[in-house]
Amino acid sequence: MSFSEKSVFYFDRPGKENSHDAAKIAVKRAQDLGISTIVVASTTGETAKIFGEAMKGTGIHLVVVTHLVGFREPGVWEFDEASLPYFNEQGADIIMGTHVLSGLERALSANPKIGGGSRTDAVAETLRRTIAIGLKVAVECTLIAADQGKVPVGEEVIAVGGTAQGADTVCVVLPANTARFFDLQVREIVAMPRNR
Repeated sequence: MSFSEKSVFYFDRPGKENSHDAAKIAVKRAQDLGISTIVVASTTGETAKIFGEAMKGTGIHLVVVTHLVGFREPGVWEFDEASLPYFNEQGADIIMGTHVLSGLERALSANPKIGGGSRTDAVAETLRRTIAIGLKVAVECTLIAADQGKVPVGEEVIAVGGTAQGADTVCVVLPANTARFFDLQVREIVAMPRNR
């Protein structure tokens, strides 16, 4: 029989207070596995900066996935554009894309004239509720990054998501493009909130 033994970290509760620890945990697991990319969800850039600082001098590439323009308010990008020079200096990629596990589906299911859930909603809700909200976010951000060619589909990445704000879920993911969603593999859950 062949197996490996690795640590899993459980945060007492979800939320942004876990971000600094999640960054340390993510960098350590990336180094242990020789993973060269960390994908981080960050709406404003605050969480991404925490990861950028934790990754300094490691040679690990940071891919930041942020909300698209108009996600919360028409025509508005929530990302702090004043922080873009910091990320440029770090060699990070800042990308945005439609939430592949909701996007148009959410607009349809929320419309009172159409209503009803969709299969995509079911996938998103399953990840969100049975494991961790941050896992859904991490998977979705990895799909977006793969679709934009910022992560290779044949090479593991560390993917990081959170609950509302900050980072509280870290996992090792083999990316896939959205059109090949079921080729994506969550290979390790490295950290997550124990209670949601």
